[in-house]
Amino acid sequence: MHLAAHFPGVNATTVWADPRSRSQIDFSSFVHLARTAERGKFDFFFLAEGLRLREHNGRIHDLDVVGRPESLTVLNALAAVTERLGLAATVNATFNEPYELARRLATLDHLSAGRAAWNVVTSSDAFTGENFRRGGYLDRADRYTRAAEFVATARELWDSWTPGGESRPFAHEGKQFTISGEFTVPRSPQGHPVVIQAGDSGEGREFAASAADIIFTRHGTLEAGRDFYADVKARLAAYGRQPDDLKIMPGVTVVVGDNDAEAQERAYEIRRQQVSPQNAILAAEQLWGTDLSAYDPDGPLPEIDPVLDSGLVKGRVLHGDPFAVVARWRAIAEAKGLSLRQTVIETTTRQSFIGSPQTVAAELTAFVDERAADGFILVPHLTPGGLDDFVDRVVPLLQESGAFRSEYSGSTLRSHLGLAEPVWKG
Repeated sequence: MHLAAHFPGVNATTVWADPRSRSQIDFSSFVHLARTAERGKFDFFFLAEGLRLREHNGRIHDLDVVGRPESLTVLNALAAVTERLGLAATVNATFNEPYELARRLATLDHLSAGRAAWNVVTSSDAFTGENFRRGGYLDRADRYTRAAEFVATARELWDSWTPGGESRPFAHEGKQFTISGEFTVPRSPQGHPVVIQAGDSGEGREFAASAADIIFTRHGTLEAGRDFYADVKARLAAYGRQPDDLKIMPGVTVVVGDNDAEAQERAYEIRRQQVSPQNAILAAEQLWGTDLSAYDPDGPLPEIDPVLDSGLVKGRVLHGDPFAVVARWRAIAEAKGLSLRQTVIETTTRQSFIGSPQTVAAELTAFVDERAADGFILVPHLTPGGLDDFVDRVVPLLQESGAFRSEYSGSTLRSHLGLAEPVWKG
């Protein structure tokens, strides 16, 4: 299986109140998690990206991280303190340009001796767009159109240098970009940095099948994982690709205990920390779209209807129809006698794998054996030590069983993933 480490940050997973939680900006936090991942022989270290701080009721949200360092800058620094670990940056294809970003990614690939990866994301919201000259002009329907041409254009730039080190002029003319000139960075060790795509939608699956090396997804059950795996792998043939050309790696959380019962107790306590009373109200306000500060988080759910497109919460993505989600929450709360906070805990923050080291190792292996995933991107709940338990207690069992490598066999991220160097198309 393949394993990657996600640096915790702006998500419902991170626990800020734990005394072991440290800075999101200090370089030592990034170094600790990256070196832990490399000690565990992980494929890569993954940084998310945020182009605007989230807001709540017109103010910066004070229960969220306030500070988002630029991903590629951090990873260039980490290249100097790691040796084999892949370095994956999330960079937006909506608010960047191919020439500039292709240079930055190729530079990281050179500085790291072939360990660079790009997680391609898109954005169509005007809230993020306000930070940029173009604003939020891009229609949602066009975001993958631009992203697909962006990736193709970047690859043209990387291929403008021959494997032998000769530079050739490039020229690209398309609906999104018309550029020409000469690329300043020689062909990098991997030829092209590894491309990751994050998303579960039909558009996202098709984009991954056509252009990505890894798809970062989310599915909570073995059955859902198998369905997703079969669907995405089946799309590859239309693009002349083989099943192993795209690795499916869901984001997962893990709680390890001395035994299964202890792990379940730890997982419940972590869920309570993740959903503080304040965060429970926030989750409800995001869903209802209205100020619920007068409600008791340990009381019943609001009886009012959701307000659509209120703009109360900005910078967060709401999944699903609010009316349908509220109806589901109410049904769960009534059936189980749950308060508002308990309902949020029940519906939004369930760890993926919980148990003793032996149980977790067996369940991870089963997901891969049953073709529900090719590997996993671990999302710890603590910065920066949230990966320590897994690397110290679970990884050795995976290595002993032969499910995971004991040593790196190559030096590049492509070699870790079993991906061939891209054919030069100059």
